[in-house]
Amino acid sequence: MKHDVAKYKTLVFDCDGVVLNSNRIKTDAFRLAALPYGEDAANQLVRHHIRNGGISRYKKFEHFLDVIASSKQDFGFEVLLTRFAEAVTQGLMTCDVADGLTELRERTGHATWTIASGGDNSELNEVFARRGLAHLFDGGIHGSPEPKHEILARLERDGTLQRPALFLGDSVYDYEVARDASIDFLFLSGWSEVENWQDFVRQNGLAEMHAIGDLCETQRAAEALKPPRDDT
Repeated sequence: MKHDVAKYKTLVFDCDGVVLNSNRIKTDAFRLAALPYGEDAANQLVRHHIRNGGISRYKKFEHFLDVIASSKQDFGFEVLLTRFAEAVTQGLMTCDVADGLTELRERTGHATWTIASGGDNSELNEVFARRGLAHLFDGGIHGSPEPKHEILARLERDGTLQRPALFLGDSVYDYEVARDASIDFLFLSGWSEVENWQDFVRQNGLAEMHAIGDLCETQRAAEALKPPRDDT
C-alpha cells in the first residue's frame, strides 16, 4: 500500500491510540473499574483489554463477569460501566490530539473522514464536539456497542464509505476488521499497546508509520513530486 493518501475516497480512523493519545487512559480506567473485585481480577482484566485492543468495553466487561470475576463480589455490569466512564471522561478531554490531524484533513479534502472506534458512541461524540474535532469527520463518529465490522458495513450500505478506503488503526483487531472488509490498512505504532508490534507488522506485511504527523510528511513529499499543472 502506497502512503500517498490522495487516492483514497474514504479514510477510516480508530480513535484511541490514533486520533487521541488515550490508550493508557482506557487501560487505567479498566483497572480502576474492576478493583472492587480485587487487584488480581483487575490486573487480569487489564491484560485481557490489552490483548483485545479495539474491542468495546461492553464485550470486555461481559468477559470479566463471565470468566474472571469472583461471584462473591458482584457489583454488576452497569456499575462497572459507570465506574469506567467516570474514570475515562476527564482523560479524554485533556489527552494529546495527534499532531498533523488538521493538516492531513486539509490535504485530503476530497475524501470522507469517519471514526470507527471501540469507544462508547455517545461518549465519543461528546468528546469530539467539546474538543472541536467533530467537524473534521464528515462521515460521522461511530462507536460501541456497535462493533467496528458492523459500523463499516453500515457505512458502506448507506454510501458514506466509498472505495478505495484506508483504515488507520493501532491494534490487531483494527487490522482484522480492515482485512475482512477488504480495506487497505495502515498501522500507527506510536501510541499502540500491541506487544511486539514490530513482529505483528512484519508477519502480516503491513504498512506502518509512527503517527498521523508522519503521514502528513509523506503526503507533502508525494505532492512535491507531482509535475506542475500545465494550464496553457
